[in-house]
Amino acid sequence: MAVSADRFIHDEPALFKASVKFVQKFSTVPDPVLFVSRKASSENARIAWTLLGTVLFQSISYAEFVKVLQGLFEKFPNEGLWTLPVPRESDILSVIDSVVPRWSLKEHAAGIFWSVGSFVRNHKDLSAWIASRAPREMWRDLGEIYFMGKSNPRPKACAAIFRLLYGGVTMAKPKEGPLPPLPLTMGARRFLAILGPSKEHVFSELTAKEKQAMATDYFKALSPENPYLAAHSLQFFLENGSEDFICRAQTAQCKQCPLYEFCNYGTR
Repeated sequence: MAVSADRFIHDEPALFKASVKFVQKFSTVPDPVLFVSRKASSENARIAWTLLGTVLFQSISYAEFVKVLQGLFEKFPNEGLWTLPVPRESDILSVIDSVVPRWSLKEHAAGIFWSVGSFVRNHKDLSAWIASRAPREMWRDLGEIYFMGKSNPRPKACAAIFRLLYGGVTMAKPKEGPLPPLPLTMGARRFLAILGPSKEHVFSELTAKEKQAMATDYFKALSPENPYLAAHSLQFFLENGSEDFICRAQTAQCKQCPLYEFCNYGTR
């Protein structure tokens, strides 16, 4: 039986209402990539650092990632991401080693850094690049960046596009066209499996297409005016922060969480 967001909302109205409040509460919590990229002093740099952060953000905790991206930004600020000559690999790795020496992505980090720099040099004015493309064309172009992903649905490219369009780093808007799939983070996956439409099913047994369709329908229901806010907010659900889950740290150890009475992970 297909998992239905509409059926779940009908069957679990109280949980759905609490989930809407959770999305609203966490909609203003800074995205870890944008937390750093917004510090850049020019629009071009903000876009570029958003692209870099999106590719680098994997296999690492949120707290560690912010330290890594912040460290890279301080070492190679603003245009330092793409200005020639490119930084030495040893200089890039020294920043990473100071935070996460055992990070599995470390061996690719310099290549990602150089690839994003090359992308900026090739496209020059990134706000003009956005304005000249439809979302699908942006999605295609982002395949030029190392580790951004090549095969459909390329979630990192999707996440990059939504961060650029809704993250406050640029005023540029793409040409008309359908948007890519909404980002489906690990936090959102956990939420859908534990407290969402898939809580009575085995989330891992759904196909990728079924997971994305269910998530999209539920995101739209949780935040009809801007479904990306739901995708953004749910990334913090049971996600490790500096000392505890990010959602616990934001809700006085769960006591102020709208989902308190529904979540078995709530601290009692």
